[in-house]
Amino acid sequence: MVFAEKTYSNKEFCIALVPSSSGLGRQVLILVTRVRLPLGPQYWDRLEHMLSLPLFIFLSSALLLVLSGKWVIEALIRVAKYLGWKEFVVAFFTVSLGAVLPELFVGISSAIHGIPELSFGNIVGQNILLLTFTTGICALLLRGGLEMESRTVKAGATFAIAAAFLPLLLAINGVLSRIDGIILILFFFLFVTWLFSRKDQFVKPYDGTEEPSDIPSFGIFLRDIAIIVGGFLLIILSAKGITISANAFSSAFGLSITAVGLVIVAIGVGIPETYFAVSLAQKGKSWMILGGLMGSIAVSSTLVLGTVALLHPISIENFQPLIFGRIFLVLAALSFLFFVRSKHHVSHREAIFLLFLYTLFLLTQIFLG
Repeated sequence: MVFAEKTYSNKEFCIALVPSSSGLGRQVLILVTRVRLPLGPQYWDRLEHMLSLPLFIFLSSALLLVLSGKWVIEALIRVAKYLGWKEFVVAFFTVSLGAVLPELFVGISSAIHGIPELSFGNIVGQNILLLTFTTGICALLLRGGLEMESRTVKAGATFAIAAAFLPLLLAINGVLSRIDGIILILFFFLFVTWLFSRKDQFVKPYDGTEEPSDIPSFGIFLRDIAIIVGGFLLIILSAKGITISANAFSSAFGLSITAVGLVIVAIGVGIPETYFAVSLAQKGKSWMILGGLMGSIAVSSTLVLGTVALLHPISIENFQPLIFGRIFLVLAALSFLFFVRSKHHVSHREAIFLLFLYTLFLLTQIFLG
């Protein structure tokens, strides 16, 4: 017999008298918890009201990330032309470093707001996105698939995959400490040191077929510097908006902040990188696509996460949302590495497999994660 009940949030607590299991006819006092599923119209109306502003902020911030990331990368490429940089160096520094700026500032903003696990989920989800969806789309757009015959590309891909796995190994105990952050940053410098020890491989100037008149003037160079600075400020602003809205989504849906970063934020932040990789695929620049992907994965997994961990150690209390994330990251990384090391390219058929893998990841996170 229930003689008292109290409703708190979406849970109903009831105090009840039930027969004792001893069979002596006594009754014992227990606390029963029933979970109500608030699926009525009033609930959905209130949820819509709660999410309207965060959703607007998130979509606006994601759009601002696309535009500002596009402006920054294009300005960086023009600066690279003016300075006469080589093509792979352009890909690594302008494409990868320029593209991970949103992740870096999202990570710094999440650390400042005391939710650094948002950055951890974002980067795991971002790596899955780049290795499957972005690679697959680019391979489909290129007539012969994504070619990977260079030894430097193969070795660089191995470094990038190792960088993607390293945070998962360091956080196996549920914490990415400041010492772990230092290890990640040291691995980043190791990667850069190795990269420039292979400078003899980077003999192709960026857009070397251009006429001298196509090289930007000094005035355009100064304008691009101003665009880069302004773009950085817009990226910082949009990163703050994404962090605030992600926190609101987590509270509204009862999801861990890691799960929000793994899918929602990873897609929103990954748009600029995917957009730029697709634009390179349309121009047939397979070499730059690979340089950008390798750099993005390596930099975000080491420098970005290492910086966030130094600012605020990342404690992952609930590893459940990352179970499928880790599984799919391993599948995506090993598939990518197999294509690079043995098949020397990603064909159209393999691209479809990678796209299917990312679709399966999304469905798994939505229905099982």
